[in-house]
Amino acid sequence: MRLKDKIAIITGAGSGIGEATAQRFADEGARLVLNDIHSENVERVAARVRETGAHAVTAVADISVESQAASIAETAMDAFGAIDILVNNAADFTQKSLDDATLADWQRVYGVNVFGTAMVTKYAVPHMKVRGGGSIVIVASMSGFIAQPNFTSYSTSKAAGVMMTRSLALDLAPFKIRVNSVCPGCIVTTASHREVDRLGLKFEDWYDDNAAKHMLRRLGEPVEAANAILFLASDEASFITAAELMVDGGYVHW
Repeated sequence: MRLKDKIAIITGAGSGIGEATAQRFADEGARLVLNDIHSENVERVAARVRETGAHAVTAVADISVESQAASIAETAMDAFGAIDILVNNAADFTQKSLDDATLADWQRVYGVNVFGTAMVTKYAVPHMKVRGGGSIVIVASMSGFIAQPNFTSYSTSKAAGVMMTRSLALDLAPFKIRVNSVCPGCIVTTASHREVDRLGLKFEDWYDDNAAKHMLRRLGEPVEAANAILFLASDEASFITAAELMVDGGYVHW
């Protein structure tokens, strides 16, 4: 097992990529601290991974609030006494143009994708240092590398995640803490369905239009992003830090 007895925090674990990552980590022997803002969702995921024999606790918190972000590390320490892995997956999907985005929109998307990610990391890192090292994976996005119509608010927040990855990797290298990012392309999740509804489209039409923009001519599944996260979190990636792993079906480089 690649993560046997490793203690891993996963934010945004109540659905989508976070849920798939929780399942993959459980398969590989990790002890899990599962965070989400929605208690019903994360409790459901925790119950499912416990059925496989994994140890899992939940930490319901809004990471855009510093005290709540800090509580996630506290939950990990109370439950397991250590932190080895942090997966910063929680995200806000406010995708608006400059004209359409209000200040509240900017504050919401940055509050989760940038400030929240930074605060969860800030409070987890001291415990990783005591542990003698660890791995942090930030779930960024292909949107942090390319311009897309009316995505300014979201894309700039994800670009910040990419630079956070590089900066943290440099600062934390002396403590044997690796920091990398996984950058998904279009992954079919509940957020995808919300976006389809917002746009007033049929799912099949939306899927076909976006699939055509990927080299592989299809969209990704959450487990495909989770597998990349698992690799970077594991010791198999022991000489990888400050990297951005594209899981985008060839979208960015086409």
